[in-house]
Amino acid sequence: EDDPHNPGTIADNVGDNVGDVAGMGADLFESYVGSIIAAASLAVTQAQKEGDTLQGKSTQAIALAFLLPAVGIVASTIGFFAVNTSAQGKGWDVHLGTLMWALEKGMYLAAALFTAGAYVCVVQICGLGTNIFACVIIGLAAGMAIGKVTEYFTSFDFGPVMSIKDRGMTGPATVVIQGLGVGMISCVPPTLVLSVAIVSTSALGGAYGVAISAVGMLSTLGITLATDAYGPVADNAGGLAELSHLGKEVRDITDSLDALGNTTAATGKGFAIGSACLVGLALFGAFVTRLEDAAGGDLHVDLLDPITFAGLLVGAMLPYWFSAMTMKSVGMAANAMVLEIKRQFDANPNLLIPNHPDRPDYDTCIKISTDASLQEMIAPGALVMLSPVLCGVCFGTRCVTGLLAGAIASSVQMAISSSNTGGAWDNAKKYISKGAMDAVIGEEEPETVDNTGKVQTKKSQIFKAAVTGDTVGDPLKDTSGPALNIMMKLMAIISVVFAPLFLAIKDGDGLLGFVVHDKDVAAAHDAVVAATRRLAQVPVASPAGGGELVAMAFGLVVGVGGVLAVQRATAPPRAKAAKPALVCRAAKVEGTPVEPRLLAHTASLA
Repeated sequence: EDDPHNPGTIADNVGDNVGDVAGMGADLFESYVGSIIAAASLAVTQAQKEGDTLQGKSTQAIALAFLLPAVGIVASTIGFFAVNTSAQGKGWDVHLGTLMWALEKGMYLAAALFTAGAYVCVVQICGLGTNIFACVIIGLAAGMAIGKVTEYFTSFDFGPVMSIKDRGMTGPATVVIQGLGVGMISCVPPTLVLSVAIVSTSALGGAYGVAISAVGMLSTLGITLATDAYGPVADNAGGLAELSHLGKEVRDITDSLDALGNTTAATGKGFAIGSACLVGLALFGAFVTRLEDAAGGDLHVDLLDPITFAGLLVGAMLPYWFSAMTMKSVGMAANAMVLEIKRQFDANPNLLIPNHPDRPDYDTCIKISTDASLQEMIAPGALVMLSPVLCGVCFGTRCVTGLLAGAIASSVQMAISSSNTGGAWDNAKKYISKGAMDAVIGEEEPETVDNTGKVQTKKSQIFKAAVTGDTVGDPLKDTSGPALNIMMKLMAIISVVFAPLFLAIKDGDGLLGFVVHDKDVAAAHDAVVAATRRLAQVPVASPAGGGELVAMAFGLVVGVGGVLAVQRATAPPRAKAAKPALVCRAAKVEGTPVEPRLLAHTASLA
């Protein structure tokens, strides 16, 4: 992986920085700004309500949204000086909890200082009362709790990663199955934490309470983001040490640091997901508030309304569609890079000789990944940006409310599962690679033991099974998972911006309102839900026409299916390979084993 003869090693190091430093920084910065915007927007509306906690205090509530980040910056800077450790760099034989505490000391100090500063800002400067202060602290505590839960599911100090490591004895299939199970079960604690935080802050401060809790969670972002960036920095330090052929004592230190890197990266991702959920919900609240202003009263989202429920289903589906597009893009780019690396090995066999002075062309692999990342983001980006716009224009604001609710709920689960699954697989592989199962490997696979009695771990089937899991997990934890954070927030903020447009089309009913008439189906709707509504004492709402909606949906499906069928029928046939790409040359099989566009792209780069 870090051998200087590997053409992809520099691209790997660059990718770590781009993903876990620049990408995660941009994600959290967006959450940071989004939480401030949502809090300031909700403060104006909520301060106008009779009997509300913020009544007549809109200026103070807006000011608080900007004061808290300022206090957090100072607290994070001071907390930085508390980060230190007395642990020795003895390689991978290190207790992760000891190293994690070295970082957590700074985070806890920053949180304590922020708590004191927040009390002064909320109660004494802005005069908003202890309810709002409690909302801020709940958000801060929720972020720290999500970080600890993520550490449990991704650190090899605990059972979940150990269980994946043990499944390596029975092959890659069981490693993948166990990793997926760990990722799915890891959704439970963060979801409960977020649920408690949302309910409690809403009870204490309404929609503004939820938004200001997101500001509180992100207040110590300075040191939290530094902790997340620690992972790729330590990983690249180890790679550079190996590329430079430095001594074992240097590698022992970098390995000790790198052992914690995946856990801190996963912790940062969990924190980003939690903050994205709160920010997305706050922006969703801002969208509903804009609709209330236009309607001149309180707006209740009716999930039994077929338009709203249809939007909910579509919104819950979008993260899967979005993740599929990003995963396929990663697979295509990885395929092109593998072909390029293989081409370089074939062109220069000296690269396969240890310690040979020849070096590969690193730049071409970097160009492949860079070009793919820019080109392949167009379609997912368009999906996220156009979905709420098309939904609002065609089907109205009720459909958009369902769309946002479904997208936020579904994205949180997928993002947590993807990030924790990938992190657990990665740490399981690294734990095995450093000798954690050498005794078992030596007994089960005696052919891996050399003449000196040392087990060649990386030649074992157990390690290869763990590598399979790690390879599957990388696009989950580094691409699809983090990208869903952007999806939650971007859809919500676009809905807020385009809310006046949605309201201008048939009073918020969209283009569908020109076709569907409520009176045609009002009686049927009343008959279905009247009993439930009476029990809940909720006014009955008349939905859009069901028959016309079904007809429109059926026509849309048929139309899209027809377009796809025509494209398929007119597309040139693809050449089929007799064998996979990597064995085609060895078997001397003629034909085109991969997609023509991949071969053309690789050839042009060469």
